Amino acid sequence: MTQLFFSEYEDPEFTGVRPLVIVGAGGLGREVLQLVRQLNEVEQRWNVLGFYDDQRPATERVHELPWLGTVDDLNATDDSVYVAVAVGSSRSRAAVVSRLTSPRIHYATLVHPSVQMRAYQQIQLGVGCIICQASIFTCDIRLGRHVLINLGCTIGHDAVLEDFCSLMPHANVGGEAHLEAGVYLGTNATVINQVRIGAAAVVGAGAVVVRNLPAQCTAVGVPASVIKQRV
Repeated sequence: MTQLFFSEYEDPEFTGVRPLVIVGAGGLGREVLQLVRQLNEVEQRWNVLGFYDDQRPATERVHELPWLGTVDDLNATDDSVYVAVAVGSSRSRAAVVSRLTSPRIHYATLVHPSVQMRAYQQIQLGVGCIICQASIFTCDIRLGRHVLINLGCTIGHDAVLEDFCSLMPHANVGGEAHLEAGVYLGTNATVINQVRIGAAAVVGAGAVVVRNLPAQCTAVGVPASVIKQRV
């Protein structure tokens, strides 16, 4: 776990402007590119080289940047590079990270400059987290590795979000809530205080979770109820 009490992760191996590639050339990839460009407007830190994606984009360039190849091509690169994994699905993002095996790969932790993270908030972020514009964190919050917080989410005090959790736009996590690894919250979903959600559970858009949910389930509605249980 990397403790971050500011909006940029300082890695002593790199200084100055750092090379960055984005894995995922779809809509989220373009949004992550926008996030990086907004960070660079505050301080020039990232040189975005292009996109990697196993599915070749319709055009050779995405927002003026090239498609550089597949995940296997990225593993074969000779140069050290930072990587942002722009894949919205918790399960798919974890699968991509598991395939990125090159020792020359480092993960970028990206926090939009509009998101307040001060030392007194006591926030911990794992490597590879992506925190998008207008999200609000209170205090004493812990995020694992490769957590995605999309636009306008709120995270309450003492909340824990384990590795590969994904919050879609305007999702809300109450104080002392605990999301186990790989939980996915749909747009406008809410988890109230002190609720625990099991690993790899999916909460549908607009659902309100008022009691604990088991792992590997899908829950929808207000209040949220389980409609599917995966083995």
